[in-house]
Amino acid sequence: MTDPVLTLSGVVFCWPGRAGFSLSVPAFSLSPGEKVLLLGESGSGKSTLLSLICGTVQPEQGSVCIADTDISALSGGARDRFRAEQIGVIFQQFNLLPFGTVADNILLPLRFAPERRARAGNARQTASELCDQLGLPEDVLQARAGTLSVGQQQRVAVARALIGQPPLIIADEPTSALDADSQAAFLDLLFGQAAAQGSALLMVSHDARLAPRFDRALRIEDIAHTERPAA
Repeated sequence: MTDPVLTLSGVVFCWPGRAGFSLSVPAFSLSPGEKVLLLGESGSGKSTLLSLICGTVQPEQGSVCIADTDISALSGGARDRFRAEQIGVIFQQFNLLPFGTVADNILLPLRFAPERRARAGNARQTASELCDQLGLPEDVLQARAGTLSVGQQQRVAVARALIGQPPLIIADEPTSALDADSQAAFLDLLFGQAAAQGSALLMVSHDARLAPRFDRALRIEDIAHTERPAA
Protein backbone atom coordinates (compact mmCIF):
# COMPACT_ATOMS: atom_id res chain seq x y z
CA MET A 1 0.00 0.00 0.00
CA THR A 2 1.35 3.44 -0.97
CA ASP A 3 1.99 5.89 1.85
CA PRO A 4 -0.18 9.03 1.87
CA VAL A 5 1.38 12.17 0.44
CA LEU A 6 -0.40 14.25 3.12
CA THR A 7 -1.47 13.27 6.63
CA LEU A 8 -2.93 15.44 9.38
CA SER A 9 -3.24 13.81 12.80
CA GLY A 10 -4.62 15.36 15.98
CA VAL A 11 -4.13 18.89 14.68
CA VAL A 12 -5.35 21.80 16.81
CA PHE A 13 -4.86 25.47 15.91
CA CYS A 14 -6.27 28.63 17.52
CA TRP A 15 -6.16 32.09 16.01
CA PRO A 16 -5.41 34.56 18.82
CA GLY A 17 -7.83 37.27 19.91
CA ARG A 18 -11.58 37.74 19.87
CA ALA A 19 -11.72 37.73 16.07
CA GLY A 20 -10.11 34.32 15.80
CA PHE A 21 -11.42 30.82 16.13
CA SER A 22 -10.06 27.35 16.74
CA LEU A 23 -9.77 24.54 14.22
CA SER A 24 -9.18 20.89 15.04
CA VAL A 25 -8.56 18.08 12.54
CA PRO A 26 -8.49 14.61 14.15
CA ALA A 27 -7.37 12.82 10.99
CA PHE A 28 -7.11 13.50 7.27
CA SER A 29 -4.97 11.99 4.52
CA LEU A 30 -4.47 12.33 0.79
CA SER A 31 -3.03 9.56 -1.38
CA PRO A 32 -0.53 10.06 -4.22
CA GLY A 33 -2.35 11.05 -7.41
CA GLU A 34 -5.69 11.49 -5.62
CA LYS A 35 -8.03 14.38 -6.49
CA VAL A 36 -9.95 15.68 -3.47
CA LEU A 37 -12.41 18.57 -3.34
CA LEU A 38 -12.87 20.30 0.02
CA LEU A 39 -16.11 22.26 0.23
CA GLY A 40 -17.02 25.00 2.67
CA GLU A 41 -18.51 28.46 2.90
CA SER A 42 -16.50 31.61 3.49
CA GLY A 43 -15.25 31.67 7.09
CA SER A 44 -15.62 27.91 7.56
CA GLY A 45 -11.90 27.33 8.13
CA LYS A 46 -10.73 26.34 4.65
CA SER A 47 -8.02 28.99 4.49
CA THR A 48 -6.78 28.11 7.97
CA LEU A 49 -6.54 24.47 6.97
CA LEU A 50 -4.56 25.36 3.83
CA SER A 51 -2.23 27.53 5.92
CA LEU A 52 -1.57 24.57 8.22
CA ILE A 53 -0.89 22.25 5.29
CA CYS A 54 1.44 24.77 3.66
CA GLY A 55 3.23 25.43 6.94
CA THR A 56 2.58 29.17 7.01
CA VAL A 57 1.06 28.65 10.47
CA GLN A 58 1.92 25.94 12.99
CA PRO A 59 -0.51 23.76 14.95
CA GLU A 60 -0.53 23.97 18.71
CA GLN A 61 -0.98 20.20 18.80
CA GLY A 62 -0.67 17.33 16.36
CA SER A 63 1.30 16.76 13.19
CA VAL A 64 1.12 17.74 9.53
CA CYS A 65 3.13 15.28 7.43
CA ILE A 66 3.93 15.75 3.77
CA ALA A 67 6.01 13.14 1.96
CA ASP A 68 6.82 11.52 5.33
CA THR A 69 8.13 14.78 6.84
CA ASP A 70 6.37 16.36 9.83
CA ILE A 71 6.50 20.01 8.81
CA SER A 72 5.16 21.14 12.19
CA ALA A 73 8.51 20.05 13.67
CA LEU A 74 10.56 22.20 11.26
CA SER A 75 11.87 25.71 11.84
CA GLY A 76 10.29 28.57 9.92
CA GLY A 77 13.04 28.68 7.31
CA ALA A 78 13.03 24.92 6.90
CA ARG A 79 9.24 24.94 6.39
CA ASP A 80 9.60 27.60 3.69
CA ARG A 81 12.22 25.53 1.86
CA PHE A 82 10.21 22.35 2.24
CA ARG A 83 7.05 24.03 0.94
CA ALA A 84 8.90 25.27 -2.13
CA GLU A 85 10.17 21.75 -2.84
CA GLN A 86 7.04 19.72 -2.16
CA ILE A 87 3.94 21.89 -2.74
CA GLY A 88 2.64 23.68 -5.81
CA VAL A 89 0.03 26.31 -5.02
CA ILE A 90 -2.63 27.78 -7.33
CA PHE A 91 -3.94 30.93 -5.66
CA GLN A 92 -7.45 32.28 -6.12
CA GLN A 93 -6.09 35.58 -7.46
CA PHE A 94 -3.18 33.78 -9.24
CA ASN A 95 -0.55 36.01 -7.49
CA LEU A 96 1.50 36.44 -10.65
CA LEU A 97 4.20 39.11 -10.92
CA PRO A 98 2.46 41.40 -13.44
CA PHE A 99 5.63 43.04 -14.80
CA GLY A 100 7.56 39.78 -14.98
CA THR A 101 7.45 37.60 -18.05
CA VAL A 102 5.48 34.39 -18.12
CA ALA A 103 8.79 32.51 -17.97
CA ASP A 104 9.81 34.51 -14.87
CA ASN A 105 6.57 33.57 -13.15
CA ILE A 106 6.61 29.87 -14.01
CA LEU A 107 10.25 29.42 -13.07
CA LEU A 108 10.03 31.41 -9.83
CA PRO A 109 9.44 28.44 -7.47
CA LEU A 110 12.55 26.70 -8.78
CA ARG A 111 14.76 29.52 -7.48
CA PHE A 112 14.00 28.37 -3.93
CA ALA A 113 13.87 24.60 -4.52
CA PRO A 114 17.02 22.94 -5.87
CA GLU A 115 15.57 19.43 -5.83
CA ARG A 116 12.47 20.57 -7.68
CA ARG A 117 14.70 22.47 -10.12
CA ALA A 118 16.62 19.27 -10.78
CA ARG A 119 13.37 17.39 -11.44
CA ALA A 120 12.39 20.05 -13.96
CA GLY A 121 15.49 19.27 -16.06
CA ASN A 122 15.85 21.97 -18.71
CA ALA A 123 13.54 24.30 -16.81
CA ARG A 124 12.81 26.75 -19.61
CA GLN A 125 12.04 23.94 -22.05
CA THR A 126 9.83 22.29 -19.43
CA ALA A 127 8.00 25.60 -18.91
CA SER A 128 7.47 25.89 -22.67
CA GLU A 129 6.12 22.33 -22.83
CA LEU A 130 3.73 23.00 -19.94
CA CYS A 131 2.46 26.13 -21.67
CA ASP A 132 1.88 24.17 -24.86
CA GLN A 133 0.04 21.41 -22.99
CA LEU A 134 -2.10 24.02 -21.26
CA GLY A 135 -3.07 25.59 -24.58
CA LEU A 136 -1.11 28.82 -24.25
CA PRO A 137 0.37 30.58 -27.32
CA GLU A 138 3.77 29.41 -28.53
CA ASP A 139 5.48 32.73 -27.80
CA VAL A 140 3.81 33.32 -24.42
CA LEU A 141 6.98 32.87 -22.34
CA GLN A 142 8.21 36.33 -23.32
CA ALA A 143 4.92 38.10 -22.65
CA ARG A 144 4.42 40.18 -19.51
CA ALA A 145 2.05 38.36 -17.20
CA GLY A 146 -0.03 41.48 -16.65
CA THR A 147 -0.89 41.70 -20.37
CA LEU A 148 -2.54 38.26 -20.49
CA SER A 149 -6.24 37.52 -20.30
CA VAL A 150 -7.64 36.16 -17.04
CA GLY A 151 -7.89 32.68 -18.55
CA GLN A 152 -4.28 32.80 -19.72
CA GLN A 153 -3.09 34.04 -16.33
CA GLN A 154 -4.92 31.14 -14.72
CA ARG A 155 -3.07 28.66 -16.93
CA VAL A 156 0.27 30.29 -16.16
CA ALA A 157 -0.55 29.87 -12.46
CA VAL A 158 -1.17 26.17 -13.10
CA ALA A 159 2.14 25.80 -14.94
CA ARG A 160 3.95 27.50 -12.05
CA ALA A 161 2.37 25.09 -9.56
CA LEU A 162 3.16 22.01 -11.66
CA ILE A 163 6.74 22.67 -12.74
CA GLY A 164 9.24 20.37 -11.10
CA GLN A 165 6.60 17.75 -10.26
CA PRO A 166 5.76 18.61 -6.64
CA PRO A 167 3.91 15.67 -5.03
CA LEU A 168 1.13 17.91 -3.70
CA ILE A 169 -0.87 20.59 -5.52
CA ILE A 170 -3.04 22.96 -3.48
CA ALA A 171 -5.68 24.92 -5.41
CA ASP A 172 -7.53 27.69 -3.56
CA GLU A 173 -10.87 28.51 -5.26
CA PRO A 174 -9.27 28.62 -8.74
CA THR A 175 -12.61 28.37 -10.59
CA SER A 176 -14.64 30.88 -8.56
CA ALA A 177 -14.70 33.50 -11.35
CA LEU A 178 -15.44 31.07 -14.20
CA ASP A 179 -18.67 30.05 -15.86
CA ALA A 180 -19.62 26.37 -16.01
CA ASP A 181 -18.04 25.67 -19.41
CA SER A 182 -14.81 27.42 -18.45
CA GLN A 183 -14.73 25.54 -15.13
CA ALA A 184 -15.02 22.21 -16.92
CA ALA A 185 -12.28 23.08 -19.41
CA PHE A 186 -9.99 24.30 -16.64
CA LEU A 187 -10.48 21.16 -14.55
CA ASP A 188 -9.79 18.98 -17.60
CA LEU A 189 -6.44 20.72 -18.04
CA LEU A 190 -5.56 20.69 -14.34
CA PHE A 191 -6.48 17.03 -13.86
CA GLY A 192 -4.65 15.95 -16.98
CA GLN A 193 -1.42 17.69 -16.01
CA ALA A 194 -1.56 16.60 -12.36
CA ALA A 195 -2.13 12.99 -13.43
CA ALA A 196 0.73 13.11 -15.94
CA GLN A 197 3.07 14.20 -13.15
CA GLY A 198 1.63 11.92 -10.47
CA SER A 199 0.74 14.86 -8.22
CA ALA A 200 -2.06 14.69 -5.66
CA LEU A 201 -4.54 17.56 -5.80
CA LEU A 202 -6.41 19.19 -2.92
CA MET A 203 -8.78 21.88 -4.18
CA VAL A 204 -10.98 24.03 -1.96
CA SER A 205 -14.20 25.57 -3.19
CA HIS A 206 -17.67 26.64 -2.13
CA ASP A 207 -19.18 25.14 -5.32
CA ALA A 208 -20.62 21.66 -4.65
CA ARG A 209 -21.44 21.24 -8.35
CA LEU A 210 -17.78 20.38 -8.94
CA ALA A 211 -17.91 17.32 -6.68
CA PRO A 212 -18.58 14.64 -9.33
CA ARG A 213 -15.29 15.51 -11.07
CA PHE A 214 -13.18 14.46 -8.06
CA ASP A 215 -12.18 11.14 -6.51
CA ARG A 216 -13.52 12.40 -3.19
CA ALA A 217 -15.55 15.43 -2.16
CA LEU A 218 -15.70 16.40 1.50
CA ARG A 219 -17.18 19.25 3.45
CA ILE A 220 -14.75 20.81 5.87
CA GLU A 221 -17.03 19.91 8.76
CA ASP A 222 -16.54 16.24 7.78
CA ILE A 223 -12.88 16.42 8.76
CA ALA A 224 -12.56 19.46 11.02
CA HIS A 225 -14.27 21.03 14.01
CA THR A 226 -14.31 24.77 14.53
CA GLU A 227 -15.17 26.89 17.54
CA ARG A 228 -15.76 30.61 17.31
CA PRO A 229 -15.28 33.01 20.21
CA ALA A 230 -18.34 34.46 21.90
CA ALA A 231 -19.41 37.86 20.61
